Amino acid sequence: MSESMEGLVAVVTGGASGIGDAISRRLMSEGARVAVLDLAPGGANPRALGIEADVSDRRSVAAAIARAAEVLGRIDIVVNNAGIGAQGDIAANDDDEWQRVFSVNVASIARVTTAALPFLRQSPSAAICNMSSVAATVGLPERALYSASKGAVLALTRAMAADHLRDGIRVNAVNPGTADTPWIGRLLSRAEDPAVERAALEARQPHGRLVVPDEVADAVCYLVGPLAGSTTGTYIEVDGGMSALRPRPLAS
Repeated sequence: MSESMEGLVAVVTGGASGIGDAISRRLMSEGARVAVLDLAPGGANPRALGIEADVSDRRSVAAAIARAAEVLGRIDIVVNNAGIGAQGDIAANDDDEWQRVFSVNVASIARVTTAALPFLRQSPSAAICNMSSVAATVGLPERALYSASKGAVLALTRAMAADHLRDGIRVNAVNPGTADTPWIGRLLSRAEDPAVERAALEARQPHGRLVVPDEVADAVCYLVGPLAGSTTGTYIEVDGGMSALRPRPLAS
């Protein structure tokens, strides 16, 4: 990045591991101070302010955001990264699981952003980035609930961008493909043949590999940074071409 985030404060939910940790590190490399909100903040980068928070609980979120603002003095950037996965077709999950996944993946964005709004409205560089997924735009097998939640994130992102344009708050999203994260690692460990399953996940992305968390972090850093001052209400796909490309198969 050619312009620094020096002096800005970012909040990253789910920032103690995987993509969230990569985002936290990337923002700090640009000069931002970062508060990590996580169920297990002990795993956060030691340079970040780790705060325990349950994004499915409004009171927990409000207390965590207040703590971040108190310690760091301001909030300029919010990265709504916290999320959970879900497997199966439309009949695979009961009502309680639908409610749980939507609470964490979608409603948490409302909880965190609502708590941060008073601080964002005071910032000259306010920006929000929501974490969606390639599952929001591509039909993937055995991902009905997860896809529905991430599609809702995209719709919510556009609505937020429209609502807060006059507040000077930009709102965008990132759609990662299948990334090499702890969650994917756990899924692979439960597969009958982890090596075969991993190869299948790599092959479905046109560039032939899993997405690296740092690649997602770079996209987030751009969207919340000063170089994206005219970018709002949209998303960046970091999916190796999965959402748009249909390359010819390699000759056998």
